[in-house]
Amino acid sequence: MPILDQIASSDFLIAAFAAISAAAIVFTFGAQLAERAERKDRIKKVALEREQMRAREMSRLRSQANAKAEGGGPVRGIRGAETKSYMRDIVDRFSLQKAFVDESTVDKLAQAGQRGQAALTRHLFIRFVTPLVLFAIAAVYLLILAPGGRPLYLNVTYSVGVGLLGAYLPILLLKNQTQKRQQSIKRAWPDALDLVLLCVESGMSIEHALKRVSKEIGLQSPELAEEMALTTAELSFLEDRTRAFENLGRRTGLDPVRSVMTALIQADRYGTSIGQALRVMAEESREARMMEAEKKAAALPPKMTVPLILFFLPVLFIIIMAPAIITALTM
Repeated sequence: MPILDQIASSDFLIAAFAAISAAAIVFTFGAQLAERAERKDRIKKVALEREQMRAREMSRLRSQANAKAEGGGPVRGIRGAETKSYMRDIVDRFSLQKAFVDESTVDKLAQAGQRGQAALTRHLFIRFVTPLVLFAIAAVYLLILAPGGRPLYLNVTYSVGVGLLGAYLPILLLKNQTQKRQQSIKRAWPDALDLVLLCVESGMSIEHALKRVSKEIGLQSPELAEEMALTTAELSFLEDRTRAFENLGRRTGLDPVRSVMTALIQADRYGTSIGQALRVMAEESREARMMEAEKKAAALPPKMTVPLILFFLPVLFIIIMAPAIITALTM
């Protein structure tokens, strides 16, 4: 009983509560210090892993360049083959960059998969040579091979018209190549975004996730795999990570990719959850793809009206009316 009385006394209860409060305070501050130390260790590990990735990428690029150089062939990377010397001479002699290059030319070439100064020089050379070649071919054909009894000025006018059309031919080809590349990237982007989300939520960093997905998505869209691999390299090389994300949105030229890159930039800048941002953007990408499929399905009946009238209905009328016509003729 004296022990129970002592435990039930106010002095003992005050001392016990004070001890519990002191232990809770010590545990709280200790947990924060341990978590801070663990966070520092994780940051150091991530930085070390990033430096190792950068070193591996640099060694891989150097080994590829040395192997190709020892083989005697030209060193060709992701920027494409080097241009010929006569192309550079013509571009420099006639100052074609001042005549044809504007602020969006480099971005348009990047969206078509053509990067670097070599691609720009080749594009300018083609834009300069194509109208002259087509004009010469049209002039030889209309003036020498097939004059057709037309006046000389009319044949010359036709030749000039063909040359003017040839001036827009490289632009049309570049636009066609860009559209095909964007269609491939847009078709595979929702699946790639889902894979990136799975990799990030499993504990991977965004660099490892993009590198892993670039290997897996290559069978479905080599263009998207190339862009993601280039973004992985830029994340390893560039000091500012936001530039790598912005470059991916600029090279693709697609609004869904730009929106995802903007979300990643904001998550990296403000320290929010990358997984949550990717989950929201992946859901929006799937919904957008479903809406596009429903739109194409809704546009199918009007497109089938003309083929139905021209091809199906005449055959149907022949099948229905042919027995009656044959019976009437044989009677």
